[in-house]
Amino acid sequence: MATQLKSGNEPGIECSKEEWQARLDLAACYRIFDHLGWSESIYNHISVKVPGEEDTFLINPFGLLYDEVTASNLVKIDVEGNNVGGSPYMVNKAGFTQHAYFHKHLGTRAAAICHVHTTATMAVCSHKGGLLPTNFYACNFQGQIGYHDFEGITVRPEEGERLVENLGDHSILMLRNHGPVVMDKTIQGMFVKMWALQRACEIQVATLGMGGPQPVPQDVVDVHQRDLSVMAGQGGAGLFDFEAWKRRIDRIDDSWRN
Repeated sequence: MATQLKSGNEPGIECSKEEWQARLDLAACYRIFDHLGWSESIYNHISVKVPGEEDTFLINPFGLLYDEVTASNLVKIDVEGNNVGGSPYMVNKAGFTQHAYFHKHLGTRAAAICHVHTTATMAVCSHKGGLLPTNFYACNFQGQIGYHDFEGITVRPEEGERLVENLGDHSILMLRNHGPVVMDKTIQGMFVKMWALQRACEIQVATLGMGGPQPVPQDVVDVHQRDLSVMAGQGGAGLFDFEAWKRRIDRIDDSWRN
């Protein structure tokens, strides 16, 4: 059953309760990213699959800052990036070309995707060694990241096949000289993965700045990842983290719920 939703100067939108919840979660995610300093002017993007629908997704309106994104002004698009929800906003083509290929070919494995240009993650993507096993968070991801050589702005569909090939069976793809793409089955899982990756990169940049990094042996990395998989279940795959940050942004500005 569809629900008619209207807010402020935004056009009325008709959607299911499931889509409205996805809109709320995605709008919250944009505000959390902005609060954490992960936004990049009007660029970069987070997209999520619309629950219960085939090949439809939600993404930010091109031209708005992350702190202007709300549940009702998110743009509903198909896998080709066409506006199918009647939004007056356009979508950044470079913002969805790579996402579209992942969404289309990886299914629920890539239900939620983000791409960022944070200083720390771009620095690690631009380092010839990539993410090194020199800190707690970096050990989370050893052997679980794909790398893709820089080909320029990601607006050409033919690059998609190479992106998926280089991702392999991982859920993080470091675009060399560019920035990371992080994905998960849920927006909560994607968020907590992005949070840990950001911390890993920040610490690596600081460590390399001092010189003489201390690598963690592979056998210790293996034990770390084994124990981490046990602990991860306690946090509901990022659910606790995401809800905590939603409470934080609600205290600052709850207009994302509009």
